Amino acid sequence: MEPLWIAFKERHEEDARRRLVENYVGLVKYVAGRMAVGLPHYLEFTDLYSAGLVGLIQAVDHFDHQRGIKFETYAVPRIRGSILDELRAQDWFPRSLRRKARQLEEAYAVLEMKLGRPVSDEEIAAELDISVKDFDRWVGEVAVATIVSLDSEGDDTGGTPMVDTLADPNHVVADEAVADGEMRQAVVEVLADLPEKDRLVLTLYYYEELTLREIGEVLEVTESRVCQIHTKAILRLRGKLHRKLNQKPIARLGAEVAAAMKQKVQV
Repeated sequence: MEPLWIAFKERHEEDARRRLVENYVGLVKYVAGRMAVGLPHYLEFTDLYSAGLVGLIQAVDHFDHQRGIKFETYAVPRIRGSILDELRAQDWFPRSLRRKARQLEEAYAVLEMKLGRPVSDEEIAAELDISVKDFDRWVGEVAVATIVSLDSEGDDTGGTPMVDTLADPNHVVADEAVADGEMRQAVVEVLADLPEKDRLVLTLYYYEELTLREIGEVLEVTESRVCQIHTKAILRLRGKLHRKLNQKPIARLGAEVAAAMKQKVQV
């Protein structure tokens, strides 16, 4: 692939640029496919794919092939960020829904801390003073948001896509390194407290990189059931992390979950 990068970056050949985009278009399909689970009815996979393609083209245009970074590592966050920008532009996750997600996170954190064990759907519904039916509806409403927004900072104002986190892999600011280490250790500790099925779904999705459909086949349950387990696991995880980290912003949570699991496997 290096000759194509040289042809494009050094000789500015448009045909080389086109061939690079065509060669890496599979990255767009991969990222869009993982983000497409449970999309609202008004969004199509083609919307995500088109937005991701814009991100890929921008990545090709701005990539420095001489810096020793794998293009895939550089491009994936930019493709994801471009898709997130499109979703936010369509107001796919309004503030009212963000508030529901935050209420669910807080309820899990408060109740599980109080009881010292994983809580049931009925207990969370009672804590929120809603019916179990309404609780199931809330979980369904925030499910796709839980998957798509994991690489944003989860506040109520819209979030910031983490599209510039790999600008220079050889330059690490000390404060950022400490913050990353603190986050990863917190994730490792909180993962250990999750129910076994929650941990398994998170491991298969973020570490093994299976799709929700593939996880359903492994667990012999429906894809929608896997999506529900994933959503509750992330709500538990976010709620516990917010409390453990004193309400600090939780950025790149999906990446941190994968890194924490890798760290645990290597120990």
